Amino acid sequence: MPRYSKEKKEHALSLMSAPHNLVVAEVAKRTGVTEPTLYAWRNQARGAGRAVPGDGSNPEDWKPEDKFAVVVETLGLAQAELGEYCRKKGLHVEQIARWRGACLQANAAGAERVSPAALAEERKRSRELEKELRRKERALAEAAALLILSRKLEAFQNRDEDA
Repeated sequence: MPRYSKEKKEHALSLMSAPHNLVVAEVAKRTGVTEPTLYAWRNQARGAGRAVPGDGSNPEDWKPEDKFAVVVETLGLAQAELGEYCRKKGLHVEQIARWRGACLQANAAGAERVSPAALAEERKRSRELEKELRRKERALAEAAALLILSRKLEAFQNRDEDA
């Protein structure tokens, strides 16, 4: 496997990032780097929190992790720095604001989720209630059978007395 320089790797990643946002196959043609290597570099960059879509799509169609990476990259930027970042990446300040709002909403929705411990407790309670329900159904069936037998016995006794 050939080793590539850091400059070549950064150039390839920049081609897969905004504003170029070229597909991996096109970057492979332009740089001579194999597609599997480019995918590995893209995954490493994503793992480091960098927005590297590499799919040629419109920024609005990016994967959530790429949008989140942009939100994280721009979190501490002042308004002027944010504007410069957007111009450099071919994005709009409004897009990033929308993406940030979506991240906050998703986080707020996650806070309302049930904890795994509470979920386990509810499952345990549900199993106990189902067990109790089965026990009561068996007891009810037994009581119904005894009632039927007692009525049959009573009817049998009444028949013997009439005879």
